[in-house]
Amino acid sequence: MGTSQSKDKMQCNRYLNGKGPPPLTESVVHAGGQGPNKSKKNSVIKQGNQPDGGEMNWNIERRSLPGHADCDTIEIVFRFDDGIQSDKHPHPGHRYKGTAFLAFLPQNTTGTKILRLLQQAFDHKLLFTVAANSSGEYCVMPADIPLKTLDSGGPGSLGYPDPTYLKTVRKSLKVKGIK
Repeated sequence: MGTSQSKDKMQCNRYLNGKGPPPLTESVVHAGGQGPNKSKKNSVIKQGNQPDGGEMNWNIERRSLPGHADCDTIEIVFRFDDGIQSDKHPHPGHRYKGTAFLAFLPQNTTGTKILRLLQQAFDHKLLFTVAANSSGEYCVMPADIPLKTLDSGGPGSLGYPDPTYLKTVRKSLKVKGIK
């Protein structure tokens, strides 16, 4: 047996004896992904009525948000195409207008954690819903979890600075079972 074969066998035995890293499926579940233990781990997370087919993407902007001068900005982009309302919406079978939303978080420890929690909320269809706008047209709108859709302007305009926002959104997510 060669040296590299011995190392491979020893590494394999270490994993078989339970001394290696956790299986990938467990790692993914703990990171908020989809794994075989998902139903047990997420059984208390409520399901929302967000339309199917939406996308959530994010990137890092090399600029700071008001009130978070010491870090960059996480810009989150949500997109929904036009669609037909399901039985979970106000007028099943009728059309709704899709849209795109931007949301912002500071790129710090808390902001990064909130991003992961928002991803879970999005995956459980909790961030958006179909509702009538002021002119009576049905469209995709944010649900009851607050999002900062402007990077400035203060709390009254859904922007920063807002010293209580990260705590507020975390509490809103916790109520829905997202911790």
